[in-house]
Amino acid sequence: MTDGTRSERTHDDTPSGRTAVVIGGGLAGVTTALALADAGVRVTLLEGRPRLGGLAFSFRRGDLTVDNGQHVYLRCCTAYRWFLDRIDGAALAPLQDRLDVPVLDLAKPEGRRLGRLRRDPLPVPLHLGRSLASYPHLSFAERAAVGRAALALRALDLHDPALDAQDFGSWLAARGQSARAIEALWDLVGVATLNAVAQDSSLALAAMVFKTGLLSDPGAADIGWAHVPLGELHDRLARKALDSAGVRTEVRTRVTSVSFNENGTWSVQVPGETLTADAVVLAVAQREAYDLLPEGALDAPENLLEIGTAPILNVHVVYDRTVLTKPFFAALGTPVQWVFDRTHASGLREGQYLALSQSAAQDEIDAPVAALRERYLPELERLLPGARGAVVEDFFVTRERTATFAPAPGVGRLRPGARTKAPGLYLAGAWTATGWPATMESAVRSGVNAADAVLRTLGRPRPRHLFEFEEAA
Repeated sequence: MTDGTRSERTHDDTPSGRTAVVIGGGLAGVTTALALADAGVRVTLLEGRPRLGGLAFSFRRGDLTVDNGQHVYLRCCTAYRWFLDRIDGAALAPLQDRLDVPVLDLAKPEGRRLGRLRRDPLPVPLHLGRSLASYPHLSFAERAAVGRAALALRALDLHDPALDAQDFGSWLAARGQSARAIEALWDLVGVATLNAVAQDSSLALAAMVFKTGLLSDPGAADIGWAHVPLGELHDRLARKALDSAGVRTEVRTRVTSVSFNENGTWSVQVPGETLTADAVVLAVAQREAYDLLPEGALDAPENLLEIGTAPILNVHVVYDRTVLTKPFFAALGTPVQWVFDRTHASGLREGQYLALSQSAAQDEIDAPVAALRERYLPELERLLPGARGAVVEDFFVTRERTATFAPAPGVGRLRPGARTKAPGLYLAGAWTATGWPATMESAVRSGVNAADAVLRTLGRPRPRHLFEFEEAA
């Protein structure tokens, strides 16, 4: 492929039981490939797009380098932090020293709109006590009720399968959470992490997010984000790490079929070439995995098609001057959800570039750009006084219609594990049974799960460093 020729290719020069093909070059696939290569397996990674990174990527727009969407992670995302370390990218995506989220409420008069969610250096749950006690966007009674609900949430057993069948919104309402409390706190966090409002979210996934992020360790919810374009991390540095590990990486290479051979190996067909390997990992979206799965690989392959998807819309605005002095903020009382300053990361030299991340965007994902401009520019002027006299140099949107799997009640029973019933065939992807919602953390964890399953089957030792994040969790 890289030399411009295609033919039948095997790994006959590699000892039996030490070859694998990973299909999909997102975070799940890259993680799988790196973990297997680190264990001495000869790996070929195939990606249909012209780049690695899956749905966390960058592209050029004139002089700007633009992320398709704003992605963040938390200190509790130990697998993604391992991934950043593995590709030598941790310094490019630093964490906050301490959780601090400015929250602007447009329903209040100017000068009284700012509230903050931040932690103190105290044990859980006292670390958030002062912040919640002074949170101006809830009444005293609502703040007290939030504390009681948080304690009830902390007592839930995440391994209880009954949680998956319940919706988070009903659970919150039953514990005295007002509509305002859900909007101003629970959904403020939940929509950004789950890509769904509370009433549309599985209690199991919501409980996992809040217990792990806010109620496990004082620093668990500290926020990290890339200070460079995502492509610098998930494509360039990832590819460099893959090359150093000896992985053969092929982009613009679409897999057409996967089949089991009589001798116990697998054949992976791409245009003009057949690759043969001892193990195959499908690290692609659930619908693509369904199309590639051989008959009998899963008891109920149709479950993959029942896993719904949820969109994310990103609105990008370039101003001729600085209008925001914070790195990011969240908003209430407005369609705007979260706003991030992407000026430095994009390479913009003059003015300011803001990215609005709009999750659970079913009602707007197909709206014309003109309509979105008419909707969001006035909202930014209401939120940011400095924007009122600024010139909009550029306005554009990026749309991910199937950005994540939908975390609806019941989705847990549909998510398969890494192993299939076909010997030597494995699954990876944020949509598999990681216990996490569709995040970068879930994608990396799925890659670790798949690599671990492959190595156990091949009788290969697990790389010690691969599982260090489990001890940190």
